Amino acid sequence: MSSRADRLTERVTEAGVDAVVITDLVNVRYLTGYTGSNGLALIGANTRVFVTDFRYVEQAAEQVEPSFDRRRASLDLLEAIKDALPAGELRLGFEEDHVSVREHGRLRDLLPDRIELVGVHGLVEELRAVKEPGEIAAIRAATELADAAFEQFIAGGLIGRTERELALELEFDMRRRGAEGPSFAPIVAAGPHGALPHASPRDVEVRRGELVVIDWGAQLDGYCSDCTRTVAAGEIDERGAEIYQLVLDAQLAGLEAVTPGAGGREVDAVAREIIEAAGHGEHFGHGLGHGVGLDVHEAPRLAQRSESVLKPGNVVTVEPGVYLPGELGVRIEDLVVLTGDGREILTGLTKELTRTG
Repeated sequence: MSSRADRLTERVTEAGVDAVVITDLVNVRYLTGYTGSNGLALIGANTRVFVTDFRYVEQAAEQVEPSFDRRRASLDLLEAIKDALPAGELRLGFEEDHVSVREHGRLRDLLPDRIELVGVHGLVEELRAVKEPGEIAAIRAATELADAAFEQFIAGGLIGRTERELALELEFDMRRRGAEGPSFAPIVAAGPHGALPHASPRDVEVRRGELVVIDWGAQLDGYCSDCTRTVAAGEIDERGAEIYQLVLDAQLAGLEAVTPGAGGREVDAVAREIIEAAGHGEHFGHGLGHGVGLDVHEAPRLAQRSESVLKPGNVVTVEPGVYLPGELGVRIEDLVVLTGDGREILTGLTKELTRTG
């Protein structure tokens, strides 16, 4: 893990600061190994300090990478920053995406005038976007666990059971198989409810003839998986089958476009143009995909305004959807890792329309 802090140090220098205070706990975990709920890291060319409070001293001793000077502070960790920094004038970066106005004001009050606070953006997140082999292995294991839970879940049938009951069952089975928890609250949305991309499961039963959108993921060893399948509760009408095939065609084309060097905007366009050509452009309102790792939504992005360029080691979703208000929704999502010369699809589930009772 020391190489992660070393790589960040290079980026700190490029950003024009002498050191950076890392307060986002996911970024702290990535850099140090610490999984507790109160901790921060200071990293620079001559600085490598981890700070926590008395509750986590023993945990930090076990988890934090040995190159860090581990220090104990009060519950308000910001108070410890001044004494952990080198002497003299310096520019201290802070994670502007994760520090509130109140926290920034508190920092300014606590630090002497010799320290200039400078907002920095995405320094750690851009490192996290390119996964190491061990990270990919963890995401692969989370994906396999989630796949297995889904296959058993579908075998039990959907008709006559409520969306909420089904979502809870899927989450419980992932936990039973060893997941720390779900990557996010599972979505089960039947019929017209499936037209809400981020629908919350209801105490409403799945009815025969409905399409059911199911979006779920497992978290394992800190890393997430993410997948969506749309299944048929019994036989569906021609309209539903037509929309399903359209989304599948767009998803397959999007997967083919995921290659090293491709732009996130261009990959999004490949799938989006297929949906637009069928007259459903207005019914596909979200991006094609996003990165997955310690967070279920992280860099890079596959979207109309994305400036990302895909690299080997990126792990992204490809998830086009068509959402017809008051009628139905269809989304199909796979998790993909970029390799040196292409891609590997981590999701192992079929994308042919599955019919279940």
